[in-house]
Amino acid sequence: MHRAGVMLILGAFIAVVVVAGCAPKKSPTTGTTATGKVQITGAGSTFVNPVMSRWSSEYEKLTGVQVNYQSIGSGGGIQQFKEGTIDFGATDVAVTAEEEKEFTRPFVQFPVVAGTVSIVYNLPEVTQNLQLTPEVLVDIFLGKVKKWNDPRLVALNPGVNLPNRDIVVVHRSDGSGTTYILTDYLSTVSPEWQQKVGRGKSVSWPVGVGGKGNEGVTGQVKQLPGAIGYVELNYAVQNNLTFAAIRNAAGKFVLPSKETGEEASRMAVDRLKQDIRSSAVNMPGENSYPITGFVYVLVDKQPRDAAKSAEIKKFFEWVLKDGQKMAAELDYVPLAEEVVQMSLQKLAEVP
Repeated sequence: MHRAGVMLILGAFIAVVVVAGCAPKKSPTTGTTATGKVQITGAGSTFVNPVMSRWSSEYEKLTGVQVNYQSIGSGGGIQQFKEGTIDFGATDVAVTAEEEKEFTRPFVQFPVVAGTVSIVYNLPEVTQNLQLTPEVLVDIFLGKVKKWNDPRLVALNPGVNLPNRDIVVVHRSDGSGTTYILTDYLSTVSPEWQQKVGRGKSVSWPVGVGGKGNEGVTGQVKQLPGAIGYVELNYAVQNNLTFAAIRNAAGKFVLPSKETGEEASRMAVDRLKQDIRSSAVNMPGENSYPITGFVYVLVDKQPRDAAKSAEIKKFFEWVLKDGQKMAAELDYVPLAEEVVQMSLQKLAEVP
């Protein structure tokens, strides 16, 4: 081979080595970059994504630890955690005792925040917060109430000029904890819903069109006049979607908010003391918002990397102690102090 050809090949080889050396490296055993920064990976709930993003950003500023979170839905987060491809999973519905048997290694799960599922709609003609009873809400999602000027809706909203528009139900197309919270509520208030559809992260919807994630449902509702759907309150507020007041167990119409979600979550404390996986829907209390739920985090009890496990514990200790006030700023429901202590006790089980 000519000397020029040899030099060309040698030059190309050196260039490849230099480029590879400059690329950021992540150690598969320690979860650190070449600069020594710790990286924690999580995935799951789209419900929690806005506040998880805020927590991650603020925590990195404070500590240099990077928390990379993928908003893929609760079902996906549970599956990826089960497969061991992420450091923690996030889900709006706790893993049941039956589901736990499918895991190959032990883990802990605990609430990190609560939130309200808002019933959002797109009616250009209506700017008010409509009032909905559980019975009418069930019948909308069953496809029985088909028009916005249905007599039952008109009777619930005197003085509101409801249009002669078709109701377009928008629901989640992916495995979703937000879906579980809503269908848990609908099953609680309606034997018919419980029998025909039931509760679950994925259900066979009687009517409607699907959207992926809270983001997808938000987008569909925004684009479709006449649409009604369900999303975590932060998505509704940030996208200027109008949402309904739902009649609660005390017979009062209440809007989703930090305050009405806080009352519902406080009412659920005794249930959580019995079983931390308990539901918070349709709680008593005059100002309780009835479609309220907790977001749970799954963390490995037999970590393969002790140093990274220690960083994961530090992050969630910070979330439970300091991160709650940030949750309130983003329309989530901070955990009651008793629930914070329950979660910290669970986290302490991680070595």
